[in-house]
Amino acid sequence: MLQYFEILRQGFAVNRALSPPEQDPACQEPGRKKQEAAKNLLDALLKRAEQVLAFLDGLSIPFTNNLAERDLCMIKVQQKISGTFRSEQGATAFCAIRSYLSTMRKQGRSMLDAMTAVFNRSPFPMAWEPGT
Repeated sequence: MLQYFEILRQGFAVNRALSPPEQDPACQEPGRKKQEAAKNLLDALLKRAEQVLAFLDGLSIPFTNNLAERDLCMIKVQQKISGTFRSEQGATAFCAIRSYLSTMRKQGRSMLDAMTAVFNRSPFPMAWEPGT
């Protein structure tokens, strides 16, 4: 973790060295000067250091949120195909089914077995880790 902050410190030093010199105040436009993209990235990495480094402590934490984005993708596809859901209950049912199937897939279960269990009124339990 100390190495992470040392790398950020070096990044801030390089960014400061590469930034253009201050102009004469009479020539400047009013307002704050726009920051460079590199400086914005360094600021974000420092501000969110705990979140950036979280996956190092818990190997079960994914590095990206692509899985969550993929889970949300299907509802947008459904909306594009049919234009919209016909009712709030229909949207809620669609989301509940997709959530259940997504969880079953992440737990390595067969989609057919999972849906069969639902129709037999004995859905598989959704595992969870205490404290998460």
